Amino acid sequence: MSKGTATGHKKKVPVPMTKLNSRDRTTMILMAAVPTVLVVGLIWFPALFSVILSFTNWNGIGPLSGIQFIGVQNYVDILTIYPPFWPALTHNVLWLLSLFVIFTPLGMFLAVLVDREIRASRFYQTSFYLPVVLSGALIGFIWQLIYSRDQGLLNVVLGTSIDWYGNPDVNLYAAMVANGWRHTGYIMLLYLAGLKGFDPALGEAAAIDGAGQVKTFFLITFPVLRPTNMIVLVITFIDALRAFDLVWIINQGRNGLELIATLVTANIAGEASRVGFGSALATLMLILSSIFIIIQLRIMVKGDN
Repeated sequence: MSKGTATGHKKKVPVPMTKLNSRDRTTMILMAAVPTVLVVGLIWFPALFSVILSFTNWNGIGPLSGIQFIGVQNYVDILTIYPPFWPALTHNVLWLLSLFVIFTPLGMFLAVLVDREIRASRFYQTSFYLPVVLSGALIGFIWQLIYSRDQGLLNVVLGTSIDWYGNPDVNLYAAMVANGWRHTGYIMLLYLAGLKGFDPALGEAAAIDGAGQVKTFFLITFPVLRPTNMIVLVITFIDALRAFDLVWIINQGRNGLELIATLVTANIAGEASRVGFGSALATLMLILSSIFIIIQLRIMVKGDN
């Protein structure tokens, strides 16, 4: 028995490359090279090229040799004389708050309910997750049926005639609700996966000590789900920054629905064709995303230590 146990814990020694045959070496090289080329070519190179273009006034027409570098002028213009920027940044912050304060806790709450194996829990799980597989454009069309001023379900129920997508005072919040519909299902699935790996003995021990279900969740379950919490934090933040498709399908990010991503698209692919200026906006998005991801990685490394 002891011999078998010792064999089971025997440390594996890596095989040197020189002892592999040519087929294995080729396979290992391809396994390392193909993902590296894809990541560099599809992610890092476009990102680095966008940062370089952000210091130019290129309009996307003509050869690259005609590009003129103008330093940080694009960034100065964005912060000083570009009216849509600050409203767009404010809208992104509100978008983020709605996800953090409303829809992420709602997804976590639904995960707890579904995890309790209530009657028809499979049906609820599928129903809540269904919006996740839909594109943002399709979600926009679906909620158009609810928000329609003349025949929409919401106006019929409330007895009003509000143009939920057209009124700049309310269209941002209407879009937030539509986006939260999808976000809630995604968060529910992540927390449900985390709860499936939770040791029920911890909850039973807390119950024996007299802790209620709510107290047990916040003092025992929630801290144990720390890896899931960190993933949810990052996904929620990135979701708020890259919010685009739903708003673009409504009115192309205008009239109260300005977001940073729509400004990037409007400048690069729109009639203005200001690739350098749009790249500066995209670089600002990249910086904001990187700050939060770096903080998250530092917290994870610190926790592991």
